[in-house]
Amino acid sequence: MPLKGEIIIEQLKKLEILIEELRAQLYDIINKKNGDLLSPEVVTASKMLDSALNTYIELIK
Repeated sequence: MPLKGEIIIEQLKKLEILIEELRAQLYDIINKKNGDLLSPEVVTASKMLDSALNTYIELIK
């Protein structure tokens, strides 16, 4: 049975991968929207990345 610390480390690793994927998707969307940061797709992707980063911060506290 994994220890609590091992579980958190595994969650952090998975979350790190998700953050990198979201970041790449956000950059792609921004490029497709010609830098329009107020595009609904850009705003949504930005909020998703922000949420993932907030979760990451909570796990490392």
